[in-house]
Amino acid sequence: MAAPPPIRSKQSEIWKAAMARLALLAVPVVLLLSLSFLLLRPASPPLPFSRQQAASGPDRRRLLRVYVAELPRALNHGLLDLYWSLPAADSRIPASSDPDHPPPPRPRAHSPYPDSPLIKQYSAEYWLLASLQPGSSSAPAVRVVADWRDADVVFVPFFATLSAEMELGWGAKGAFRRKEGNEDYRRQREVVDRVTAHPAWRRSGGRDHVFVLTDPVAMWHVRKEIAPAILLVVDFGGWYKLDSNSASSNVSHMIQHTQVSLLKDVIVPYTHLLPTMHLSENKDRPTLLYFKGAKHRHRGGLVREKLWDLMVNEPAVVMEEGYPNATGREQSIKGMRTSEFCLHPAGDTPTSCRLFDAVASLCIPVIVSDEIELPFEGMIDYTEFAIFVSVNNAMRPKWLTNYLRNVPRQQKDEFRRNMARVQPIFEYDSIYPGRMASAAQDGAVNHIWKKIHQKLPMIQEAVTREKRKPDGTSIPLRCHCT
Repeated sequence: MAAPPPIRSKQSEIWKAAMARLALLAVPVVLLLSLSFLLLRPASPPLPFSRQQAASGPDRRRLLRVYVAELPRALNHGLLDLYWSLPAADSRIPASSDPDHPPPPRPRAHSPYPDSPLIKQYSAEYWLLASLQPGSSSAPAVRVVADWRDADVVFVPFFATLSAEMELGWGAKGAFRRKEGNEDYRRQREVVDRVTAHPAWRRSGGRDHVFVLTDPVAMWHVRKEIAPAILLVVDFGGWYKLDSNSASSNVSHMIQHTQVSLLKDVIVPYTHLLPTMHLSENKDRPTLLYFKGAKHRHRGGLVREKLWDLMVNEPAVVMEEGYPNATGREQSIKGMRTSEFCLHPAGDTPTSCRLFDAVASLCIPVIVSDEIELPFEGMIDYTEFAIFVSVNNAMRPKWLTNYLRNVPRQQKDEFRRNMARVQPIFEYDSIYPGRMASAAQDGAVNHIWKKIHQKLPMIQEAVTREKRKPDGTSIPLRCHCT
């Protein structure tokens, strides 16, 4: 008769079986606990400033395909040749304040964009076209195509701002708003007739065409005809703000707000006029708040005059009136670089070049402009380097200066560090001064193309909707959205 198995062996087998059953029960428990952790844990914190910027670009699966519309050279670089051949100074300013006329003697392989601050601040049209020239490396977000049928968008290479400014500064007085005897209107008409006659326009009704209208009066007489297009503007102030001085006039001549929208159009930065200050150059800033510019403005800029009267006698506040000529430029450089904050009230339009001069100078912008729209929102967060104040609060005596005096030193330092990070995003040309090339791939030009790329789904949907409308259908424009 065989001997019974040892008691220890039986206990070992029972223990192993129990452990196996326990392991099987533990698997769903662990899975349940993991799922509970994922569902109940707090939301991830927002991305840090630099990662937020890097992650916010357009769909990177392919480049934006751009076709450059065929226009005569006389409507872009030929206008520069004409500008530099003008013998007299801009009639709107003292002759001594025009840095371009008479033209300085210098050899040039090409005609550069004007140095006059009245025009230079709107130079986006020049740099965007330069980015599409053969050999340019300033816009890695785009690919130029030779056939319009292969394009996502059609770029219209008309220097609309330069055309308008030449008419304002050298045309007959009062001729700008008339069509007769207006060279700018003649050029506007030629551009629209050429572009709308092309099959690319008929394919989309112009919705995939890109016009650069940085000057508030660019393409003034034909805006209704190009309203479906993607318009690159510095803000919407010149479009649907009725002039308080002419509210009783014929409003059919005013630009209607149905023609612009943040859904289809792109806000672009002004070209800053002051040199860029690097963070390592930052020094003591004894002035609390600085402003230099015209005191008297129209429309929404009336707030500037009221602010001026409130602030002019405040201690550690500098309010200077002046034009950005050579003397005014040096005053602005000194004022912005020695001030903690730079005031940015609304002027004739909600924004101005002054904001981007402040960023270049590492002077924390204080924005008092309720209707302002800003470039590259969604890519950068302005609240990380600028202070926004409502007009109502700014109009309260002592409120603004008391608020600014209580901003902690740590927060001001953080604002300045963040400002230094975004400085390249607002650069058009400073990396290649005096050359016909745009800033590097992290500059303004490439970011503008990225913003246009983001519009593609809306454009494609609008074109598809338009195709199915039967003949005779009349649907009013609806761009009331923001």
